[in-house]
Amino acid sequence: MASIFTKIIDGDLPGQFVWKDETAVAFMSIAPLKPGHTLVVPRAEVDHWIDLDLAAMQHLTSVAHAVGNAIQKCFDPIKVGTTILGLEVPHVHIHLVPIWSPFDLDFANADNNAKADDIAAAAEQIRAELRAMGRPEVAG
Repeated sequence: MASIFTKIIDGDLPGQFVWKDETAVAFMSIAPLKPGHTLVVPRAEVDHWIDLDLAAMQHLTSVAHAVGNAIQKCFDPIKVGTTILGLEVPHVHIHLVPIWSPFDLDFANADNNAKADDIAAAAEQIRAELRAMGRPEVAG
């Protein structure tokens, strides 16, 4: 059975994409820790990041680097935090979160009632910055 992320990637469920290429996508979290919380996900449905082949993992890291730079410019956090957990969805994903303290990465603080318009606005900010950076992989 396809993971929820595969359904988003395939267009069966909606997603606010900021990046699309042949290997990976990046889209907004529907339960963001902070505005700008983005997920970098391989198109291949792999559960554990250590099971990804090295080239795919390197590519995900490269995408996370580009999107993380855009998040930094858009939201001006102290840092862009990153984590790979994968306990809630059995599909590798890297969380990119603008942070001002270590507590900003506490998933107990996720906004499970985030407004779709706010998520869309954050996605558009990131897409605009990626375009300004000359990235052709910008979604939309």
